[in-house]
This record gives sequence, structure tokens and C-alpha cells, in this order.
Amino acid sequence: MAYFPFFVEIENEKGLIVGGGRIAAHKVEKLLPFGVNLTVVAPEILPVLKDNSAISCLERHFSDSDVEDCRFVIAASDDVELNHHISALCKKKGILVNVVDDKEACSFLFPALIKEGKLTAGISTAGASPQVAASIRSQMAAELPNQMEKILDELNDLREIAKERIVDSRRRAAFLKDAAKFCMAKNRPLTEEEREKWILEYAKTDEHIHDDSTERDRNNISREGSVTLVGAGCGAYDLITLRGLQAVRNSEVLIYDDLMDERLLDHASESCEKIYVGKRMGSHSKKQEEINALLVEKAKEGRRVVRLKGGDPFVFGRGGEEILALKQEGIEVHEIPGITSAIAVPAAAGIPVTNRKMSRSFHVITGHTAGTKDGLPGNLETIAKLDGTSIFLMGFHHLPLITEKLIGYGKDKQTPVAVVHGNFDGTAKAVRGTLENIAQKVRESKLEPPAVIIIGETAELELY
Repeated sequence: MAYFPFFVEIENEKGLIVGGGRIAAHKVEKLLPFGVNLTVVAPEILPVLKDNSAISCLERHFSDSDVEDCRFVIAASDDVELNHHISALCKKKGILVNVVDDKEACSFLFPALIKEGKLTAGISTAGASPQVAASIRSQMAAELPNQMEKILDELNDLREIAKERIVDSRRRAAFLKDAAKFCMAKNRPLTEEEREKWILEYAKTDEHIHDDSTERDRNNISREGSVTLVGAGCGAYDLITLRGLQAVRNSEVLIYDDLMDERLLDHASESCEKIYVGKRMGSHSKKQEEINALLVEKAKEGRRVVRLKGGDPFVFGRGGEEILALKQEGIEVHEIPGITSAIAVPAAAGIPVTNRKMSRSFHVITGHTAGTKDGLPGNLETIAKLDGTSIFLMGFHHLPLITEKLIGYGKDKQTPVAVVHGNFDGTAKAVRGTLENIAQKVRESKLEPPAVIIIGETAELELY
């Protein structure tokens, strides 16, 4: 059978659902946003349906007359014979019918739906696997801008405005195309100021737009650069947030760090310029000032720049410095959080950073501090007296000094400690011990950096 995905107006049309159980409730939930006039008929109907004032419920057995004047019917009862009877009846009367879990009895299939305002997408596998359709639906929905409804309302309004104010049809088409691209990339509608600037620019009649002109040539207003700092998370690439992944996919320049799963780079477009600026102890490809200057330079070229950083940009990621440098240059900048290694790496080893009976707080500390004599944070005496869990990042090479200082400042030398190295496949290698012996154990284990140091009672836990 061949199914073509027509989009049909059903607002105020009569629809019938035979069945009053969970499946019927699911169909009602999907159909109501389209303004359909729904009736549910069944001997027993779930309270969630009977209490819904937007539908009519008839708590009785189905009657053939129920299908009269219906635009479509969904047979969702537990009675196979009844469902087949309804199918035959509707087909005879030329009424569209869907029989749940019986493709051969259907004249239309109920797709996996995405609806965000005026956006509607239906995914179908021609009945081969509704589970696959649902999975694809979830993936597609996850990639939509979180202001999709507002964006479409804006673009719909722009069509009418463009008809009135942009006389040249080619300029009008270019305006609508570029506005749509801009809104999708920015994940927001145009502001009133932007809208007016764009309309005035495109309404000019003294310039000709060639078919082969680039978007940047057509409209410099739309090419104001921006930078988005994105936390790539810590560990496997699929730990990045949906919003962060969307930013990577929309980027025109991707400036990325070390300490992240490089499979994330595959999500950038082929035309995206990818620039590596990773830093590791003893091997610095670029200084922070150079990275700041690079971000400013690429943004001033009028491009969408993503600064992809391991973990979270604001947890010892120097994201604040980068944002200040961009703000000083008047560049639009945003930040998308990521999962910090301070939580993710211990968790990969089965270590919770808090536990109601062991630790009611946790403290994240840099293990490598610029400007101090020994490279250690200057408040170790205070840290030694803290309750809860102390988590040191970037402290692997200072582990012997850190443990020695904490013991010297009075912390119990039998305090549990774990040093954990996380892998990009979500696994982790952990070495456990105490403040007194952890440095030696790590040395003997040949554990490699980077690693997170966890100090406190929860460090001895191994939940899985």
C-alpha cells in the first residue's frame, strides 16, 4: 500500500473514537490541538476522558448511526469483530477510518505527530513499526528551537507585512527566506527594531539582487555576528544538552577545546570552519588572550560562532573571561550550560557527590591555581575544615601536595579519597584509598590524567 501524507483541514469537523481506554485517550490528546469536534463512544470510558469538557462522551455500546456525518473514525475498542465491522461500515460510506493495530483494516494511518504552533509533522512507517516512527518523532522534536511557535507566528505576520511594503517580488522572497534562516539560527523571533531595519533594507529599489548572490551580500543586517558558549559536558558525546547540540549544528565557526568527545564535531555542517584551541598542561596551542581575540575576530566577520568547551563553561572553564571580552566589543553572546566533570566523572565511578547520611554538601575546587608559589589554592586550611565532599579539578599532578597539605591542616588522614579518570564511552577508572595513601596508590596504578579527585565519605562508595 502507498500512503501519501496529505495535510487536511479538520477544525470543527466531526470525528468519532470508538473505545474509552488508554489508547482512545492518547488519540484524543493528539487530535484536540487541531480543533476537531470529537465524540468518544464506549460502554466504559476513562474518567480523564469523561472529565474533559472539550469532547463529547457517550457511555454506551456503539451504534452504526454514530458514524453519520463523521469526517473520520478511529476504532480503538478491545473487540476485534467490532473494529472490523466499523472498518467495513466506514469504507462503504466513504468515511476515513483508522483501526488501531490493524493496518489492513485502515484507510488512513495515525502518524507519530509533532505539533508546535503552526508547525505540524507526521512520521509514518506505513505501519511497519510505530515504535520506529515514535523514536524518529522524539529525535525531530528534540532538535526544534524552543521558541518554534513564536518564530512561526512572527514569520506568518511577516508575510503580510512584506506584501504591503516590499514591492519587488524577488526582494520579498529573499527577505522571507533570510528572516526564516535568521530566526531559526537565533532561536527567537525578530525584535521590532530588527524587523523594521530588515524591511527598510529590502524595500530599496536601487539595488538588484542576483540569483547567485550570497546571503551575506544580500543582507548585511542579518549577518551581525554572535558567539554562543556551549558546555560539551563530560564523557560521552551524547551527554551534551539538546540546546547545545542544536547550537553546534547551526554554527558557522566552531572553536573547540580539548577534553571532549570529538564525535561532537561530526554534528557541525560540512561548511563550518572548525578551529582547535585546546590546552593541556605543558602543551598550550593558544593562550586565553589569543582565544578571546579569535572569538572577537570571527564574530566581527558576521558569523555564528560556537565556543565548544569541555564540561561547563562557567566551572573553571574561563567562560566568564571570554564573555567579558566579547561584551567589551559589543558582540552578542550567550551561554549554554554543560554537565561538569565535578559531578559526571564521580558518578561514572558510582560515587555520588552528596548523600543524605554521609555528605550534605559538596565543594568544587581548582587543583591548579595561577599566581601562588606552589600552584595550589591558597585556602587549603579552610578546605581542610569543611564538612561534605571536596572535589578537586585539574589537580592530578598536585595530588601528593594536596593530600599532604590537607593532613597538615588537620584533616583526618583516614578520610576516604577516590581519583577517577573518565572515558568517552561513559566508563571510568577509579583508584580508591585515603588521604594518607592515595598518592602512592595512584602512582602504582599508572592512572593517567585528566582525573577528578574526590575527598570525603562518599568517595568510598561504589554504587554500580
